[in-house]
Amino acid sequence: MFSESGGAVTTVRRKQPNISKKRKILWVCPTVLDVDLYKSSLLDILKHLGDRGNDTCLIAMRSRNLFQTKSSSVRVISAPLRYMPLVSQIMFAVMIFCFLPVYIVIFKPDFIVTVPDISIPFFPGLLISKFMKLKVILDVRSIPVETVGFQGFFQRFRFSTSIKMAKKLFDGVTIITYLMKKDICNTFDVEPDKIGVWTSGVSDRLFNPENLIAKSAKLRKKLGLTRKFVVFYHGVFTATRGLIETVKATRILKRKYSKVVFFLLGNGPIVSELKALIQSEGLQDNVIIHNQVEQLEVPKFIGMCDLCIVPLPDHPYWRSQSPLKLLEYLAMEKVVILTDIPAHRSIIGEAKCGLYISSIKPIEIAKAIEYAYINKESLEEWGKIGRKIIKEKYTWEKVAVDLENYLLSINKKVD
Repeated sequence: MFSESGGAVTTVRRKQPNISKKRKILWVCPTVLDVDLYKSSLLDILKHLGDRGNDTCLIAMRSRNLFQTKSSSVRVISAPLRYMPLVSQIMFAVMIFCFLPVYIVIFKPDFIVTVPDISIPFFPGLLISKFMKLKVILDVRSIPVETVGFQGFFQRFRFSTSIKMAKKLFDGVTIITYLMKKDICNTFDVEPDKIGVWTSGVSDRLFNPENLIAKSAKLRKKLGLTRKFVVFYHGVFTATRGLIETVKATRILKRKYSKVVFFLLGNGPIVSELKALIQSEGLQDNVIIHNQVEQLEVPKFIGMCDLCIVPLPDHPYWRSQSPLKLLEYLAMEKVVILTDIPAHRSIIGEAKCGLYISSIKPIEIAKAIEYAYINKESLEEWGKIGRKIIKEKYTWEKVAVDLENYLLSINKKVD
């Protein structure tokens, strides 16, 4: 039912505080490894935990061929399920319910990490874990985004049930930001000591502008953007990310600044709506939608742009996030237009690499782009500040240390 890939466990290669003995970490997540773009964050944190001497294993899904991780320090067990958003999730949940207890007995992990999506079918595995005195952690990367209709009700129900279950039965909970930790503690009356924080991270080697100058210039020329001022966004296209408003901002700028181009890399539910808006407003030369690419290709796309944008509206589910794309833009030394919400302030503060907008109104976005365009000679200097922020706090090496320290703290409490 499952197939395994990966390699041998590596030894510790860093001098940061290391563990007294090798720990086995089993991570269970319904990620579709050959489809979901956000898989990179999960694989990166496991890789760096493995590089620190831990034995890491991921149980996830794949839809086509055997998924091969390039890291020898991460073992991957992938369930071969044809990608159907709802059906494959249900099938994976059934498989976890039936087969996870068996694998726990075989692998004998010290820590088991799961996510709210499968915390309920995880229950038999939890019983086995309790019997074997293993430590179980719920990892929360986001709060429910959908807030209306049946889908919204189901998301909220699943999320709240998972937190309540973890509060009583799990050994710990990990959260993506301190802001989210505060919200979870207040909403569900969870003891702060039970919650650890590991943020989004970024590979400062993969996202390194110095190594991509030639490739980015070649790509920019290939796409016909050499003489343009490129504003860049990549990720999922949904109605709650300020993308429609940014297209409308481009329309405002078109007459005065014809060289401004909004470049979107990715796909999503509103791609047809975006294309229709571009067509109706005659913005074919000013807004470009490019199909999503593999994570390894993303840095050169960021490198070819002049300015990046993260126009998330001021909603509760964005305020406590740690946007991965923002970290990637900063690592690539790009100035970023972003909304003035706590999630962004907690990363950038008052640094010049961030241009804050008070709302996602098209006129506000247009003014920020115009400001950047007028000051384009300063963008390179301002952007360097962002990479310094990444090097200080948000490399995967530093994030892995935070998570490992939290896991060790659970050991001390329980032992």
